[in-house]
Amino acid sequence: MDRKRERREEAGKRRKRTVAVRTLHYYWRVTRIQLPMFLASVIVTLGYVFLLMFANPLIVGRIVDTVSAGGIGADDVIPVFGPYIVTLFLVNVIGQACSKLQDYTCARVEIRASYELGRTAFDALCNQSMTFHTNRFGGSLVSSTQLYIAAYSQLMDVFAYGALPSVAAVVFTIVLLVPLVPVYVALLSVVLVIYVIIIFRLYRRILPVNTAASAAKNRLSGELSDSITNILAVKTAGREDFEQSLFEQANRAVCDTDSRRMVRSLLTGSVSSALIVVMMTLVAVFIAGGAAWFGISAGTLVMMFTYTNTITNHFNMLSRIFQRINHAFGDAHDLTIALDEPRLVDDVPDAADLVIDRGEIDFCDVSFSYPDAGADDPVFRGFTLDIPSGQRVGLVGRSGSGKTTLTSLLLRLADLTSGSIRIDGQDIAAVNQVSLRRSIAYVPQEPLLFHRTIRENISYGRPEASPEEIEGAAREANATEFIRRLPEGMDTQVGERGVKLSGGQRQRIAIARAILMDAPILVLDEATSALDSESERLIQSALENLMRGRTSLVIAHRLSTVAALDRIVVLSDGVIVEDGTHSDLVRAGGEYARLWSRQTGAFLGGQ
Repeated sequence: MDRKRERREEAGKRRKRTVAVRTLHYYWRVTRIQLPMFLASVIVTLGYVFLLMFANPLIVGRIVDTVSAGGIGADDVIPVFGPYIVTLFLVNVIGQACSKLQDYTCARVEIRASYELGRTAFDALCNQSMTFHTNRFGGSLVSSTQLYIAAYSQLMDVFAYGALPSVAAVVFTIVLLVPLVPVYVALLSVVLVIYVIIIFRLYRRILPVNTAASAAKNRLSGELSDSITNILAVKTAGREDFEQSLFEQANRAVCDTDSRRMVRSLLTGSVSSALIVVMMTLVAVFIAGGAAWFGISAGTLVMMFTYTNTITNHFNMLSRIFQRINHAFGDAHDLTIALDEPRLVDDVPDAADLVIDRGEIDFCDVSFSYPDAGADDPVFRGFTLDIPSGQRVGLVGRSGSGKTTLTSLLLRLADLTSGSIRIDGQDIAAVNQVSLRRSIAYVPQEPLLFHRTIRENISYGRPEASPEEIEGAAREANATEFIRRLPEGMDTQVGERGVKLSGGQRQRIAIARAILMDAPILVLDEATSALDSESERLIQSALENLMRGRTSLVIAHRLSTVAALDRIVVLSDGVIVEDGTHSDLVRAGGEYARLWSRQTGAFLGGQ
């Protein structure tokens, strides 16, 4: 059992390392597009390190050696040391300029990269399938995206201000001291190699802990978002304590994983500190006995101490550098996996736009199963339905019969297992998804409103619409009266998901949006279910006008909603069990008649 657990843990570590490599791939891609600026940041960083950390001690060492040689009178100070002083001045001016250019170039790289990463992340998430989104917390995706973008800046800072100066410090120290004290450089190099190997191996073990800590934070954001988004349900059910307990569990997980990360980081830092003590002891021995044992000059001893101290200061930060690198990879982990996930619904290469002349819809031998259900539990198997141009079709049936799934497949929110759906003979799997959805006005059961103005919500499907067209759509949806009563009319912010409006008001805004789109195909998924009887009566004529001349699919539980349509299709477990007009189906005495017998009323002028 222990061996199995060890193998699982090792496999998990390999997966995390693979994700880290993929993260670097995405980060390098956005760095490469601004390669000149990135290379400029590298050059000025090297210049800053050499001039301020190595050229200064080099010049001072020469001054110390000259002073130690003696024989310089008061009149000789300026002629002898003047060039050194001028050189020191220039070195510091140029070095400080490099330091400021380092800040500028790094900031420019990070700003542009953050923009590109944000655009890439939004594009990937926006174009993912509905299956992808329904299996994830929206709040967690938002948190993962923010951490992913911030992780790039963190890695860039580590590279420019930590890793690159540390490597440069070692290289410059070796290059400058090897001709002077080769034995010391050899011993110092051995200690540095041992140091890097130990620290690297220790921090590889911290990566899974960092990943777990970031995942815990994403779950915490998801729990918080889920509770706040559904705060009305929480309050009306009196479940504040329960939601608080869920949040407490997620919050405790964050605390625990952060604590484990802190303990491991402290242990690694302790090992790092011990190795630095060894390095400083080594330089102390050489400074004390260097002149006697190896004839090292005073100036060279100054350089040895300064350079070694510079290295130890950088390597003292090395544990912190590895910690920040691990932290950054942990933060980027979840979104990297999301970016790597293939799109379940994607356009074929060079997909053409859908062109609709008539609006005829054909479901041809359609089979479909949800990914998490498996092929042995299909929603549809060999489903066929032909809808002529301009026909108004009602889809009815018990819950779970496949009505809403059918419209989702028509909108290509999910792809078929087999078969095809054709509009005017064009397979929707071969056309551009955007052109497909812009050809279908969709009004769902739950209105989809943004935290924007009423005007923006109505015109969302046609942003170029004129104010007169927007107001006309609102009028046809019988929304004008309540809009005028709002404080800012059309410019009133509706709140997140339209919470400032009643259910009926939200639905009328959604219907106004569909009216304004003026699409050749219309899908109404329980579009009047949120309306009270008076509001429903007021917009029936508007819906009848909207459907006239358009191919329309109307999903309804209330059969009065579809009684006056051209045709009614009754579904049961993904199979058509009845198909005909309202009158024919009532006379047939089948499933529809049994459903109708429990209901009363009529739609759009009766039966």
